Amino acid sequence: MSTPYPFAAIVGMDSLRLALLLNAVSPAVGGVLVRGEKGTAKTTTVRALSTLLPEVETHTDCRFGCDPAAPDASCPDGPHEDGTRFVRPARMVELPVGASEDRLVGSLDIERALSDGVKAFEPGLLAGAHRGVLYVDEVNLLGDHLVDSLLDAAATGAAHIEREGVSVRHASRFLLVGTMNPEEGELRPQLLDRFGLTVEVAASREPGERVEVVRRRLAYDEDPAAFTAKWAAEEEALRERIAAARALLPSVRLGDGALRRIAAVCAGFEVDGMRADIVTARTATALAAWDGRTDVVTEDVRQAALLALPHRRRRNPFDAPGLDEEKLDEILRQFEDEDDGGDDDPQGPDDQGPDDGGPEDDGPGDGMPPQETTGTDTTDPAADLPPQREQPAADSPSAQEGSAPQDGAGGEAAPVAAAEPFRTRKFDVPGLGEGAAGRRSRARTAHGRTTGSRRPRGTLTRLHLAATLQAAAPHQHARGRAGRGLVVRRDDLREAVREGREGNLVLFVVDASGSMAARKRMSAVKGAVLSLLLDAYQRRDKIGMITFRGSGADLALPPTSSVDAGAARLEKLPTGGRTPLADGLLRAREVLRVERLRDPSRRPLLVVVTDGRATGGPEPLVRASKAADLLAAEGTASVVVDCEAGPVRLGLAAELGQSLQAPVVTLDELRADTVTALVRTVRTTTTTTRGAA
Repeated sequence: MSTPYPFAAIVGMDSLRLALLLNAVSPAVGGVLVRGEKGTAKTTTVRALSTLLPEVETHTDCRFGCDPAAPDASCPDGPHEDGTRFVRPARMVELPVGASEDRLVGSLDIERALSDGVKAFEPGLLAGAHRGVLYVDEVNLLGDHLVDSLLDAAATGAAHIEREGVSVRHASRFLLVGTMNPEEGELRPQLLDRFGLTVEVAASREPGERVEVVRRRLAYDEDPAAFTAKWAAEEEALRERIAAARALLPSVRLGDGALRRIAAVCAGFEVDGMRADIVTARTATALAAWDGRTDVVTEDVRQAALLALPHRRRRNPFDAPGLDEEKLDEILRQFEDEDDGGDDDPQGPDDQGPDDGGPEDDGPGDGMPPQETTGTDTTDPAADLPPQREQPAADSPSAQEGSAPQDGAGGEAAPVAAAEPFRTRKFDVPGLGEGAAGRRSRARTAHGRTTGSRRPRGTLTRLHLAATLQAAAPHQHARGRAGRGLVVRRDDLREAVREGREGNLVLFVVDASGSMAARKRMSAVKGAVLSLLLDAYQRRDKIGMITFRGSGADLALPPTSSVDAGAARLEKLPTGGRTPLADGLLRAREVLRVERLRDPSRRPLLVVVTDGRATGGPEPLVRASKAADLLAAEGTASVVVDCEAGPVRLGLAAELGQSLQAPVVTLDELRADTVTALVRTVRTTTTTTRGAA
């Protein structure tokens, strides 16, 4: 096992280090969520904490880390006698994003349980993390089935394993630490609220700090043992300070004045529920103990609020988390004249290293620069499509509409703000998929309603009891059954086939040409796309966005789980120029082809937002129609949002929908919350059209 990077050697990252140290002092704070861009030493800092945690005492023969001072009556390895005990370091257990549910909670040998009546249980990661740290890198990418198990364990302090009437329970109390890059998607609100504190990290822009980061990282990589030995004294000092703060913690007084400050702050920022008040109180108490004081002062409350509240006051997935410090100070100033026996002590934590509790975090990271990839995404327009050539299209419909910017290099309008988003009804992809768990289209999943049974593929985890008994029953006489027991063999076992919901890839193809800018329609168009983005966020989809205008199509947002990124790109979307509709469709075809190779189980839904017009080059409408035919022939489920406006309508979007074999809905119908009802008819429209073909 490699030597962890010394915690004391981390440069900057003051808020992150403080948050981790406070959890080491008081595990009741509830863990830390670390948000930040790639290459900012999030993982390095978290792993470095493991060497500072106090050791734990446990029984020699217990695989679940039971505390001898507080025996767990339900421990599968119990009851424990007063036998051999030993002291070991607190564990930091890492949960991989792609882990199975059995790897997390543990697995039960169902075959032995049925045939022999033996509870042969193999502990999972939740057992290993008991009385330690459970660390999840890229926690925002964790599957819903794992999130549900984490939430259950975090709420009850125990892991429950249920397999067709066979039940196992064991204690699982752990410090939950997660890291994430917000660009890759957000967390479910339920899991977000389970993190006690949150910290935003970013690479320092100060050259001196960056130089020191690189210097220390290179020295560590060259000789980890020597580098760790160099920082051994500082590490030991931190361990001693954590131990002293833990010992002092029960003596810290949280006076009524501090409680009133905490309540006022939480009410002032309109946080949901009471967990925020409790976590803030625990954090303020830990801050006082860390600073060697027995009274909670105003500065403790302020710093605790900056760590405990930002992720609890979000109201919209497109709003960035954060806390208005001016508003926080204004609320706390209301208590300046209150004397609460130490609460008005002006002396707060000093401003040194990880002890300063500073609200700002400009840590430079681990010295590894962000890995940036560049490249071009070419398209195959197919041999039978006419070539696209740039030429004036003064007689095109878009050139005659309003006063929109016309074709040409300089025809570009400034970005317009999106209209207010609205709630949309659900739409899905036809058929039955097997993609990542989500909340949109029907799919075979590990969770959901049972629809049938089959022979197990690998380790049996989802027993279909009725089907197993039905398979075993005819052979009981031949197997010499005697008594009431049932003789079950491996060949009899059947696993349940379940149907749930999957997340899809929703790829938006948005017309940003001059015709869309006319009559100020782009605001309504952006509002419609924003609403669909919000729906995609709630249904755990990946999203991508292609825009077409001027001389071609651009991949404005490669497929990602970050709907926030999609909303940001949409807000800055400029308009103007020609309408290369065929290029937009062909670019979408190529993106979908690449995504099928990367993730073949995730089914796509193409949402084309356009008025159906096409300009530039010979026969632009013919090219667009042939591009749509290619997508339809490949079985791409699509929806066309018709943005045409005005008293005279050409109906070009309807013709595009016919070529795509897709339902067409107008902007008015979209805003009336009827688009998804029509999108749901993708199933019948596609089936009927292809059946007729």
